[in-house]
Amino acid sequence: MSLSPAIDLAQVEFAWRGAPPLLAVDRLIVERGERIFLRGPSGSGKSTLLGLIGGVLAPRTGAVRLLGTDIAALTASARDRFRGEHLGFIFQMFNLIPYLTVLENVLLPAEFSRPRRARIASGALRDEALRLLGALGLATDDLVERQVTQLSIGQQQRVAAARALLGRPGIVVADEPTSALDADTRTGFLELLMNECRALGAALLFVSHDTALGTLFDRQLSMDQLNGLARVH
Repeated sequence: MSLSPAIDLAQVEFAWRGAPPLLAVDRLIVERGERIFLRGPSGSGKSTLLGLIGGVLAPRTGAVRLLGTDIAALTASARDRFRGEHLGFIFQMFNLIPYLTVLENVLLPAEFSRPRRARIASGALRDEALRLLGALGLATDDLVERQVTQLSIGQQQRVAAARALLGRPGIVVADEPTSALDADTRTGFLELLMNECRALGAALLFVSHDTALGTLFDRQLSMDQLNGLARVH
């Protein structure tokens, strides 16, 4: 029996109450382990789409199935739990906790999600965090005990990636995570991120304006393709 896709949106429409629709997606399927590059200009619906996948927003109609679960049918609190257990997010501004160390930031998802802790061998969370930091070039004793505010932008971005990957989420969503990096650093970071997602079997949905990166992915999509409203207008 084949596994359900990592992400499966069907006949999804979103609108704020009393307002016209912002997003209409007939179908979006991302298979487990697949790496997708998503592009689109400001106002094309990217943030709305990520909000639906993350369970922060609920669609007016349609199904948002993640790893076989229709999160659109869940309560808001259940969607929050599902997100914490199964999704890793890398934000454009990183959203690291400034008063915590590098290692403490990476371990944070396990503090709030028992399933993410359970996927790592008992007592091995610190080792897994250090392994991820090592894979991303940040595992020296000097670095892991620093507060994240003492790191460069590129280093903070890699900490955010390690945090997203901790606990082996089935889906990783990266929202413009390379916008502040130079070309060499950007390409290197992306290769490391994709290698880790491949090793974990995680689907990667990578959102960026930098179309030059698209060739590194299994598949490229544009919001013009996905959002039926964009095609109409």
